[in-house]
Amino acid sequence: MSSTRDNPDSSNDVAGSQRQRPWLFPSNRRLRHLQGVSVRNLVIDPPSNRSRGKTIDDDDIPNTLQSPAKAMAKAESRSLQHSRSFTDLKNPVKLPGNDAEDPRHESRRSRRRSTLPWSGDNAEVRQIKLGDIMQSRMADTWFSIHCDNVEGPVYISEVIEKATNPSFQSFDLNTCGPLVSRLDEMTLKLWAKTAAMREYTLLVELQLSLRSLQFVGKSLDSFHQPLPPNSILFHFADGVYTNLTDLPPVQGPGTSKVSEWHQKSAHPTSSYDALMRLANLDDCIQDALATREKLEAQINTILEKNQHAISSLSKASQAQDHLSFTKRAVAAEKKQLRGSTKRKEELVASIKARREAMVVGRESQDRTRSHLPDAQVKLASSASLLEKNTEESKGQIRRICEDLLSVYPIEPIPGKPLAFTIAGLALPNSSFGDIDRESVAAALGFTAHLVFLLSFYLSTPIPYPLKPYSSASIIHDPVSVALPQRTFPLYPVNVHYRFEYGVFLLNKDIEFLMTARGLRPLDIRHTLPNLKYLLYVLTAGGAEIPLRKAGGVRGLLLGRVTPNLSRRDSEDSVTSGEWINPRKFPDAGTKMNGVGDKTKGKRASTFADVSATSPGPNAHPLRTGA
Repeated sequence: MSSTRDNPDSSNDVAGSQRQRPWLFPSNRRLRHLQGVSVRNLVIDPPSNRSRGKTIDDDDIPNTLQSPAKAMAKAESRSLQHSRSFTDLKNPVKLPGNDAEDPRHESRRSRRRSTLPWSGDNAEVRQIKLGDIMQSRMADTWFSIHCDNVEGPVYISEVIEKATNPSFQSFDLNTCGPLVSRLDEMTLKLWAKTAAMREYTLLVELQLSLRSLQFVGKSLDSFHQPLPPNSILFHFADGVYTNLTDLPPVQGPGTSKVSEWHQKSAHPTSSYDALMRLANLDDCIQDALATREKLEAQINTILEKNQHAISSLSKASQAQDHLSFTKRAVAAEKKQLRGSTKRKEELVASIKARREAMVVGRESQDRTRSHLPDAQVKLASSASLLEKNTEESKGQIRRICEDLLSVYPIEPIPGKPLAFTIAGLALPNSSFGDIDRESVAAALGFTAHLVFLLSFYLSTPIPYPLKPYSSASIIHDPVSVALPQRTFPLYPVNVHYRFEYGVFLLNKDIEFLMTARGLRPLDIRHTLPNLKYLLYVLTAGGAEIPLRKAGGVRGLLLGRVTPNLSRRDSEDSVTSGEWINPRKFPDAGTKMNGVGDKTKGKRASTFADVSATSPGPNAHPLRTGA
């Protein structure tokens, strides 16, 4: 790729673009505006210790003996070709002082066949060799930015591996502070290393001012002109810039070896004034060294003369330090002693108070021991009384549950497993797809009222309070978190999920009552089956139901006895499997509230597994699927 300097049209186009965009080159451009750096046309000349045209052998030595027999043998035999590097394929370089050229080399060069990597017939071999050449031209590169009056590099980029056109990551120099971000001059050093090199080499060192940059374009995609080797591009917010007028010299494959030899042979020298200043500086340094040695000798002599005084002063300072340390230790011990004395007084007072409390406790213990026989007698009587009250409370609960079952009878629906009605109204088990709204609302109202009464009679507060208003009953949820509304209906509404959530809370109350009595529901969604199971267990028992106290219920006649509603096993219940409702069949049952005959109502067992014996408290009739 040709350089922009050799192409005047490209430089004119860049200058024209600069004239068209004067706002792209403000005079106040600073390092804080620089956003990124990229390199194009990376070229690295491998370092060489000497410059030579070809491989040297014995025949190329000027003083080699040339006999007629040797010359004839060379002429008759085919000459051997020596291997050469890819930089020596061209004509050998004429170094200064070497004007003549051996004619043997010219004849050998004319007869030698081509040894280029792509001259073979095998395409795969040519492709591998071309790939190796491309890999040899790729290099690992990184750059660093330096500023005057700042020690060390201001920014060090990451390493781009194996690339000929590396583009580095964006950066922001505002973090370096105003001392760096406000500068408009910088020094950029580009370091590179090929696969054949062991260490990084300084490839380009560019000292420039940001005001002297030339505009390339908004992006590199819109710039199609050739760039010189090792071109460094600077990315700003308004576009890409480069420095085409101050590019460093490049040692490429096409560079003349003569100019390289001149550059290597030329060494910069110093002026006379610089040498004189250097000599004067050396004299000053020698004088300073002599003065330092003289002062050192004088100081050592004074120290030797006053060695006794210095040692006495050192001992005095050590004694003072020891004294101050001893004083601090004594003060710490006194403070610890005061704390220990105070702790001792507190312990003595505590022991005295404990002794007094022990005396009082012994006196109280003696008084209590004297009352212990009477207390033991009272304990036995209280235990028997508690047991009696417990049994009576169980009987009262049985009687109350029998009354509740007579008020709100829960009956199974024939032909439908686990389907029940309450007071003649069917209630689905948490499945409200196609239902009669009024019937379901009334059934839920009866169920809510029954659960509400059971919570009081069983002395078990339910977690979700109920307000039984018949077919407009509601339930409250004070437990859940982040609810927009706490009250939910127990009757079908337009917002269906609120109704279903209310039924769920009602089922949770039933589950809570069953758990309090030691029962476990099979499925929380079965509202009436779980409630029937709970009442079935509460009314179980073979003993007689206790009588209701006189005056306990209004409407009882004096002298009348509460009817015996104890549930016993009978042949009628076993054979029929039905429960005869006293309200529907008054002739077959006992008149309620003690009015009428004392004939007991016949109630058959609802469940098949309790037809023979009375169930215990742990029996679960729903397992049979009645």
